[in-house]
Amino acid sequence: MTPGSRNLITDIPGLKVGNAQDEDLKSGTTILTADAPFTASVHVMGGAPGTRETDLLAPDKSVAHVDAIALSGGSAFGLDACSGVSDALRAQGRGYPVGNAAVPIVPGAILFDLLNGGNKDWPENPYRALGQRAFETASEDFVLGTAGAGTGALAAMQKGGLGSASAVLDTGITVGALVAANPMGSVTTPGDRHFWATPFEQGEEFGGLGPDPRAGLGQPDASRKASAMRADPERSNTTIAIVATDAALSKSQCYRLAVAAHDGIARAVLPAHTPGDGDLVFGVSTGKAQLANHTELGMIGHAASLCLARAIARAIYLASPASGDLLPCWSQLNQTG
Repeated sequence: MTPGSRNLITDIPGLKVGNAQDEDLKSGTTILTADAPFTASVHVMGGAPGTRETDLLAPDKSVAHVDAIALSGGSAFGLDACSGVSDALRAQGRGYPVGNAAVPIVPGAILFDLLNGGNKDWPENPYRALGQRAFETASEDFVLGTAGAGTGALAAMQKGGLGSASAVLDTGITVGALVAANPMGSVTTPGDRHFWATPFEQGEEFGGLGPDPRAGLGQPDASRKASAMRADPERSNTTIAIVATDAALSKSQCYRLAVAAHDGIARAVLPAHTPGDGDLVFGVSTGKAQLANHTELGMIGHAASLCLARAIARAIYLASPASGDLLPCWSQLNQTG
């Protein structure tokens, strides 16, 4: 499998992503939407999730399609980004038909970035406006790193961020991942240079430095994030992600896709899925390509996990410095010359 032309989740035809952020706030929102409603499910493996409308994504629930998915900073306040997206969709007449009404379906998930040094003394919740702005700017091309929901994200040792990656299987099916990486765990091996996800890197998408040559690396360094935030590290994290494919999957198959993709978090972050992380993955299908047989779903899930691992590393690798940062970026820790 090789990356798509953009190496973004939008290599899947029909998908669009929009970012909106506020540099003073040090936070933002990222929206995934599509030309038409799409099938989605979700799986949570972290112990501290923050979500909206995820119950309806269970395979036994009646709503089969959604109009958008929101990833946002802001902890519980960030869930209001979904309302902004719903407003924008309603203005376009889009939504689940109920008689003469149309109800936009916008599940969402949030990460905790309230103690990252940004100005959180807002007069009114800013995330509704950020959600609407992100939806209105959605396109096939979007910025990674310090952008959207990843604007204020922090990993254990350096700034987190927004990441994406894609893969085209030998069958022609495309898989992609989008992630806002704000984990309790470390994305790099001790010493800050090498990424845990390096074995799955395509080309030099996060530096091309190769794997750490040392062995016995299961114990990460003490978290800079916990020290800088002066907060309980068990209550200030989360990696939230979307994996998608153009393969025609049912809602239950999208659930299995999300389950398999969680392996990507475990391959890219140590430790992962902790009680204080809200680790969550949405699984999405645009339904454009038919599966040749049911066994293909296993390879699609595997590809999604690799895309997610790569996307997490890209999020940290592409983060950029900003005034008032609590942690350095990977690029600052690895300056040469």
